Amino acid sequence: MPDNAKYIQQLLSGWEQTFHKGQLTFWILLSLSQEPKSLEEITLFIKSNTGDVIFFDEQSIYRALRRYLDTDLISFELRNSLRGPQRKYYQLTPIGIELFNLFAKRNIKIFYTLYQSKILKLS
Repeated sequence: MPDNAKYIQQLLSGWEQTFHKGQLTFWILLSLSQEPKSLEEITLFIKSNTGDVIFFDEQSIYRALRRYLDTDLISFELRNSLRGPQRKYYQLTPIGIELFNLFAKRNIKIFYTLYQSKILKLS
């Protein structure tokens, strides 16, 4: 029988990897709900607001942004950069804002409700 602490850490690691992959859309749209951001700023927003617990490589974020552009969830504008060529600054479209708000109400609010009702106990 494996050492319980080590076994639990292995299980936790696998669960977190799956959980984090499923959060890519949420974190990108959350970052853009604040203000327009460049790819680099989106990455920094995710890292800083998750305490470096959740990290997505820039290629994954870029591929996701292209999908969101294709589905009209986001748009972009080119802005001059102090370092090199112009940068794309992404922002939510009205459809993206509505979708994100509906998602948060249906899927994120439940955790707040569970925590407030003391069913979800974080210690």
